[in-house]
Amino acid sequence: MEMQVSSMVTMDDFEVSCKGIYRALSIREKYMRQAFQRFPLTTSQYLRDIEGEPFKPEDSVQPVFTSPPKKGEDPFNTKCLPENVKWVARMKNGVIYVYKDATAADQHKPMEELAIPDYETFIDDMNFLIALIAQGPTKTYTHRRLKFLMSKFNVHEMLNEMEEMKELKMNPHRDFYNSRFWSFVCNYLIHFLLSACMNQKHLLRFIKKSYQVDADRVVQKVKGKDVTMKELFANLNLHPYDLTVDSLDVHAGRQTFQRFDKFNAKYNPVGASELRDLYMKTENHIDGEYFARIIKEVASDLEDARYQYAEPRLSIYGCNPNEWTKLSGWFNMHRVFSPQLKWMIQVPRIYDIFRGRNFVPHFGKMLENIFLPVFQATIEPHAHPELSIFLKHVTGFDSVDDESKHSGHMFSTKSPKPEEWDIVKNPSYTYYIYYMYANITMINQLRKQRGMNTFQFRPHCGEAGAVTHLLAAFMTADNISHGLNLKKSPVLQYLYFLAQIPIAMSPLSNNSLFLEYAKNPLLEFLKKGLIVSLSTDDPMQFHYTKEPLMEEYAIAAQVFKLSTCDMCEISRNSVLQSGLSNEEKIHFLGADYLKEGPEGNDIRKTNVAQIRMAYRYETLCYELNLIKEGLKTE
Repeated sequence: MEMQVSSMVTMDDFEVSCKGIYRALSIREKYMRQAFQRFPLTTSQYLRDIEGEPFKPEDSVQPVFTSPPKKGEDPFNTKCLPENVKWVARMKNGVIYVYKDATAADQHKPMEELAIPDYETFIDDMNFLIALIAQGPTKTYTHRRLKFLMSKFNVHEMLNEMEEMKELKMNPHRDFYNSRFWSFVCNYLIHFLLSACMNQKHLLRFIKKSYQVDADRVVQKVKGKDVTMKELFANLNLHPYDLTVDSLDVHAGRQTFQRFDKFNAKYNPVGASELRDLYMKTENHIDGEYFARIIKEVASDLEDARYQYAEPRLSIYGCNPNEWTKLSGWFNMHRVFSPQLKWMIQVPRIYDIFRGRNFVPHFGKMLENIFLPVFQATIEPHAHPELSIFLKHVTGFDSVDDESKHSGHMFSTKSPKPEEWDIVKNPSYTYYIYYMYANITMINQLRKQRGMNTFQFRPHCGEAGAVTHLLAAFMTADNISHGLNLKKSPVLQYLYFLAQIPIAMSPLSNNSLFLEYAKNPLLEFLKKGLIVSLSTDDPMQFHYTKEPLMEEYAIAAQVFKLSTCDMCEISRNSVLQSGLSNEEKIHFLGADYLKEGPEGNDIRKTNVAQIRMAYRYETLCYELNLIKEGLKTE
């Protein structure tokens, strides 16, 4: 009689599945190490055991983030920047290489210590993963394992819920409200677009206040004629006194469900792009002054709360090479720094619009505009002081746009190189992701060598569209936002669990755009052991109060009946995946936070029960051990 590992999974299928899963995890580990992004120690140890190699803790890599300035230090000080070097950065086939000098650049002899991801190897690895997620035996095996993980957690909850609560009650001076960690993380705004960082009431209040003070100020120039704020509002047939939250019309509602175009229009207060340009842009007649003031007010609220942090996104579009100079100039001019803000750069996938308007001749030029200034500021920081200072406070890159738009292009070895992509059509999601990852990898290797901070790649992924988006992110991203479509692919969902890839989920945002709240897989993912956290997305569109993340936690706790331990675990996950520096994470999570399992958990800071941490660690080890045993039978 044929031996079975579990019901419906034969030994042959088990071996095939384990072999494929092992290779998939090895692929992710390779690309994470190349880009100085994280890969879990436990999973790495099991991979070394499978290969018969010793595990070396020093081989593990971590991103490098800038520590907050000490008391009295100036965050805009340029004296601490590294010296300029005479290296040269040039783009070839969509990737920017670094050369020792111009002669080496002409001969295309890049610096050997900076290793670029191999294009053909990446395509081969991607094709293997595409085949794996469609492979019958692996789909069956992973589906069964995920069902088991769900049932196992339910049993754990029935047996240990009261013990976990007892452990938390024994934790002195810590509860839901006064835990240093909880206070900090419950308001940790995992991500939002900067132009939507305030809630709608805050924006309305700022508009009215600015009108009272600056009604006669010139805020716009139209056809060479100065336009005051009073004239601007008169031209729009508006008076700030009459404005209400409803008339601002910036909140997403039922009309935006499955309508990303209508959602984008919500960024225009009262439907007027002129008001967006005045209040929510860094480039305008007043040099983005109002926008900077709004951000400083948001940051001030966070600083008053002491443990509240935010990760706002600023956009770099790639339509011209001066965007970085203007953005960093705005940042330095208005001194938009706060230790509570960890900046990220988001790149909208809208090449087709720029090409249609002849802003760029081909996709390669867009990539060059996005990444070349970063290379130049890394090579010669004193020649680009404002940009170099700004980059010190940037923690990562994001890729954003409507994922449900299908490009019709399949990324392969036959795909045109970016310099050859001169048609108006948009490349595929995977094409964007690969070239962003390749350039971020090169930047990180260069910046690591120069003793600078590195960047994470943290795309919006899996909110809509094909599951291959999640596959591309599995290969390239440190962590992702949304991840809803993981529920459509048991293989990818299981791989995300084994690789412990953090997922920032935004149920309220999804509820307005793509998925009703009750159908959100957040609770399911949490029970199975995926690293999920709660995120606000855009407070202006989706939230009503001054504490948008508290709204997320409060609603999730009520709808999903989350326990205190559940919420503290979600919170701990959010800090781990954030752009906080090592120094700050030690402060909030404890000195051993990089260790996995209960050993890395300081309950005095995190308020997460050691019973829960031990369960998570033992469950992960059990699943990884199954893969190891499956490969032993070959």
